[in-house]
Amino acid sequence: MRRFWRRDGGGTATVELPPDAAIEWEGTTAELEAEIRRLATADRDAETERRLLRLRHLAGIRALEESRGAAEFAAPDAAALPALGSDLPEYTRADLSPGLLRAAILRDGCVLVRGLIDREAALGFADRIDRAFAERERHDADEPHDARFYEEFVPSHRSHGVVERQWIKAGGGVLAADSPLVAAEMLELFRAAELAPLVDGYLGEPALISVHKTTLRKAAPSVPGAWHQDGAFMGPVRSLNLWLSLSRCGDVAPGLDLVPRRLDHLVATQTDEAVLDMQVSQSKAEAAAGDRPIVRPIFEPGDALLFDELFLHQTASDPSMPNPRYAIENWFFGASSFPADYAPVAPW
Repeated sequence: MRRFWRRDGGGTATVELPPDAAIEWEGTTAELEAEIRRLATADRDAETERRLLRLRHLAGIRALEESRGAAEFAAPDAAALPALGSDLPEYTRADLSPGLLRAAILRDGCVLVRGLIDREAALGFADRIDRAFAERERHDADEPHDARFYEEFVPSHRSHGVVERQWIKAGGGVLAADSPLVAAEMLELFRAAELAPLVDGYLGEPALISVHKTTLRKAAPSVPGAWHQDGAFMGPVRSLNLWLSLSRCGDVAPGLDLVPRRLDHLVATQTDEAVLDMQVSQSKAEAAAGDRPIVRPIFEPGDALLFDELFLHQTASDPSMPNPRYAIENWFFGASSFPADYAPVAPW
């Protein structure tokens, strides 16, 4: 057991930490980063995966502590944008530069990327998510389970420790940080897609992810949608969301409904039928779309959507759909505007 100070003003709390959770790093940041690179390419076992995740968390804390102020987004490359038509433009990873990504978000609100990762890799990763869900069920039932697939991550006492897992579970998700093996494989997918230069270049500084907003999703057709902008509850941030589809969705499984235009403000919530404090009503969403109709793309395994905290969207579900939708939902943040209530993780 270990006693630590909560940073939310709630006094002290005593928790039982999983193995290796108390590890800290006394060396330099450069030495920490070198150790992460070594472990990321080493033969992995449960101990290596757990230690790698813990050190990435400590590297994220170092990045916040060493941040030297505001950064600037990439300069938008509007000249590289395709002409605006009736459909949402589609890109490949090879098409994208930080400047084009910024210009597309400022015009269309989001960027649809076809084949960001290999189709078979995406389908295989969906199987990993299924396994993480199954091991969580065994954990929650106090049954023997494989900790490589589910072990609740406890942030350092130097970071934020309140993680609302019941809310994540109710929404059809498992936190990536709660699955050390799957988290390691997820970051390998990101590296294979060469996301570091794109994301860091877009944000204008090295990106961080978080324990709280990196989620492995299995969305059932019965899950209702709710129009929202993540900026309504994340506050002022420098962000880029990666929504990565791991199964076909939008017709046979829940996809996304999108307002395909840039909004520079938060749309009013809790009007008409919208009862949640972060929910935008259907009529407000349609008004925000204006002359660019709401779209529901078909995603194939490996396709992705990139957007920021002002983008208006909802889960597009129908109980008649035959399949669940598998996806990774991950937010990248710049250290200069990292959300105060989240625990950081260095992804690269």
